[in-house]
Amino acid sequence: MITFILNNKLIQTESHPGTTLLDFIRSGESLPGTKIGCREGDCGACTVLEGTFDNNKVKYKSIVACLTPLGNAQGKHIVTIEGINMKELSPVQNALVDYAGTQCGFCTPGFVMSLTGHSLSEESSDKEKAIAAISGNICRCTGYKSIEKAAESISELLKVKDINDPINWLVENQHLPMYFLEIAKRLNKIEKNDKPGNFKIIGGGTDLMVQKPEEIAETDIELFYNRIDLKGIKKENNSIIIGSATNASEIVKSSIMQEYFPEIKSHFKLISSEPIRNMGTIAGNFVNASPIGDLSIFLLALNAIINIRESNNTRKVLLKNFFLDYKKINLNPGEYIESVIIPVPDQKFLFNFEKVSKRTHLDIASVNSAIYLRINDDIIKDCSVSAGGVSAIPKYLSNTSEYLIGKKITVETIVKTNKIIQDEISPISDVRGSAEYKRLLLRQLFFAHFIKLFPKSISLKKLLS
Repeated sequence: MITFILNNKLIQTESHPGTTLLDFIRSGESLPGTKIGCREGDCGACTVLEGTFDNNKVKYKSIVACLTPLGNAQGKHIVTIEGINMKELSPVQNALVDYAGTQCGFCTPGFVMSLTGHSLSEESSDKEKAIAAISGNICRCTGYKSIEKAAESISELLKVKDINDPINWLVENQHLPMYFLEIAKRLNKIEKNDKPGNFKIIGGGTDLMVQKPEEIAETDIELFYNRIDLKGIKKENNSIIIGSATNASEIVKSSIMQEYFPEIKSHFKLISSEPIRNMGTIAGNFVNASPIGDLSIFLLALNAIINIRESNNTRKVLLKNFFLDYKKINLNPGEYIESVIIPVPDQKFLFNFEKVSKRTHLDIASVNSAIYLRINDDIIKDCSVSAGGVSAIPKYLSNTSEYLIGKKITVETIVKTNKIIQDEISPISDVRGSAEYKRLLLRQLFFAHFIKLFPKSISLKKLLS
């Protein structure tokens, strides 16, 4: 039995947990405001809000219903466009009307829900944050400027929001219906349902629900998305430990990650859209084994270690040894990823992540790369370089990394290292570009690492002269 609250209604259903939340909302509950668009998490037409009870309050985020297994709604508050309706239009709805932010209207519910999710955030608002909140929503009619103006007007209204108690403030100011005030008490009464099994594992669903939605809807599955024991980020000694069910948004918002990786917000902005970052788990990114998986490339350069569990037994595997061949990984039947460990040295280090795709944001990489450096007196004492899109697996560039250790940071060193890189990679031509193009891209991304990290001494003009 799956139990959750849909808008203001308690749902108890025996529907298959692998059914998409989108189909349950539309067909099972006859709520057509949530639209069917791409069914791949790209267009945002099916955006809804997911509220999770945590520390006696409910925290909301935007998700795409098309990639959410119904079972992941267990114990949550799911809000559709119908769930924010009141006698009068909400300020978000009014803004889209006032600034002509809708034409055909198909995408409008998704924009409304994303902006409402932004309103519910326990953070202050500004124009940039409001526009970022709708990064996962596509409109084919308006040209976006009218929607951006609507988002900016909402951010102005939210400047006086009580970030310590946003729900009460939003209800008092008629952004949300009154029933939101009772959701925390109602969710607290729903029993947790995290019973382990021995079935096909699914986390956020952002990969499997694209590739195999029909199979998932008919298969016995084990849901890891709500596993509290597999969530969270902590620091122990000289290691950062990330639970395998932790999603990308939780990683980027972590004060621990921000302390060691101050550019992480800009780096992660290159990784999918906000609703997908709100859903996709770190272990899911690894197990998918895509040669261009952004989190895999990010963590390969940090020499991350995977903690793998099977019943009461655990083993540790370096991430660079986890990927065996195209879509083949070092994971035995019955095993699952429990956590990811990032070794953090005492000394200061430098890190950078770069990505090129057909669109700057919200797109799959053509080539991506990350680099970790520890420097002393302009000499590289330690180095790790990773690259995606240039091999059958997310590639740890071991020869490149080894070559750089002991070298000085000079234009000559960087140019010579590119020759090592080109010998180490084996890209193929596909829809994301020719092999030659990918070689050129990786060279440029490798150069970009040093231009970004050493702007006073390294420039593109010098590297290409």
